[in-house]
Parts: sequence; C-alpha cells; structure tokens
Amino acid sequence: MAKTDTGAEPEPTSALGYEQARDELIEVVRRLEAGGTSLEASLALWERGEELAKVCRHWLDGARERLNASLATEEPAED
Repeated sequence: MAKTDTGAEPEPTSALGYEQARDELIEVVRRLEAGGTSLEASLALWERGEELAKVCRHWLDGARERLNASLATEEPAED
C-alpha cells in the first residue's frame, strides 16, 4: 500500500465506512486532476481510488439490498 504525503500508511479499506471512503475518493480524484505528481505517485493514487470505489460500491449495494428487503416486506398482499 502506498504511503500518503505525510508518510503515514492509508487506512485499510476494510475499516472504512461509506462516508470516509467517499471523502477520501474525492480527495484522490482532486489530486489526480490537479496533476503535478510523478507517474509512480499517480499510479498509487489511481490504485487507492479503485480500492475506495469498491468500498463505496459495497456499501451502496448493501444499502440497496436492505431497502429492497424492507420494501418487499411492506408491500400489501394482493387478494
């Protein structure tokens, strides 16, 4: 895993909540769009962004499943 600008290891994606992953992903995209980083740093940012996008997707898929299950139990039975 690549180190951040402060030299610290980024938090493992398995420990991130949706909001944390989303906020970090926004920052990764901002840094990539700004440019000015080396190829190696850009690749590390891209890889981190892919990991963060997967975390966000996982949380959103789980929320969708919970909503669908809730809606399915609330639908009145047709006579």
